Amino acid sequence: MRYESTGERSESPQNASEVTPRDAISDRERYSRQVLFAPIGESGQQHLARGHAAVVGVGATGAATASLLARAGVGRLTLIDRDYVEPSNLQRQVLFDEDDARECLPKAEAARRHLARVNSGIRVSAQIADLTPRNAEALISDADIVLDCTDNFETRYLLNDLCVRDGRPWVYAAAVGAYAATMNILPRPGNEKASTYQPTACLACLFPASPAGNVETCDTAGILSTAVNFAASFQVTEALKLLTGQPDRMRRTLLACDLWTGERSEVAAGTPRADCEVCGQRHFRALAGEGRAPITLCGRNAVQIHEHARPVDLAALARRLEPLGEVRANGLLLRFRTPPHTITVFPDGRPLVQGTTDVGRARSLYARYIGA
Repeated sequence: MRYESTGERSESPQNASEVTPRDAISDRERYSRQVLFAPIGESGQQHLARGHAAVVGVGATGAATASLLARAGVGRLTLIDRDYVEPSNLQRQVLFDEDDARECLPKAEAARRHLARVNSGIRVSAQIADLTPRNAEALISDADIVLDCTDNFETRYLLNDLCVRDGRPWVYAAAVGAYAATMNILPRPGNEKASTYQPTACLACLFPASPAGNVETCDTAGILSTAVNFAASFQVTEALKLLTGQPDRMRRTLLACDLWTGERSEVAAGTPRADCEVCGQRHFRALAGEGRAPITLCGRNAVQIHEHARPVDLAALARRLEPLGEVRANGLLLRFRTPPHTITVFPDGRPLVQGTTDVGRARSLYARYIGA
């Protein structure tokens, strides 16, 4: 599901922008302090206006990242997120407010509406979707850079495969507890592209497999909003370097910092490993969907079931479910509560089953109430 806002009055449903040409703020005034920064200047600002960044995940890090990109004047943003706003998000997800949580708005659309009020001169597209091997290429194919703001390595390996294959730069970022980390991945450009930088190692060069054992999440370790904003600030600064035509200035390390203890580390990203399965051997397992399984969601006692992808008439579904439990719908999603579980269904049929981390139980509930 896609919604879009532009510098003109948006025709998207429930548009939040009320800007008219008479009210418009000039770019010269808006970006005056940024243009004074010599490494950007007038030329760099013009480059930013022509740039396109895709933000994958519009939760804590993604909301901060999208806000910074919009305020910097990046001309086109694609926001991709599969989830909706909840009250627990408000502590750290800076683009959302209490009304968004009460309405259970999809995060990508809620972010689009808020950014329309921040900067009416840029184009923002909201993609309410889970990034999968089936849709990833279409969602980010024309972006100049991809910013990873996800909460799982499954999606990160998918981004790594796609960006390495296509020679598209992307920036990894993570935050949990007081810890934040970020790394630039600069793949070898495709055959049709002129090489403007020396390639770095890819994500699979440093992490050939997902971290094993007990991995902390925001559900188990909590998260500080300051760690989120630290990661987003570093991530966006690196994106600005690329979008202003200065990829040679981009950091070539995996940077990690614990904001509570002050501990900091950097590991050189180096150059691509010849024996790397992805950038060396060009074997793209994640992009092929190998081993893809339903995953639990960070900070949520919930399971998303990937394989359901069929259009659903939410209004008809609401009428059918109302005798069976509490139903809330806003045109962008439907939530059905049958304690202790809540099933959220999007128009493409994608479900989030909350109240369990058992995949079998989640599938059973979906089949029982929504359909096999």
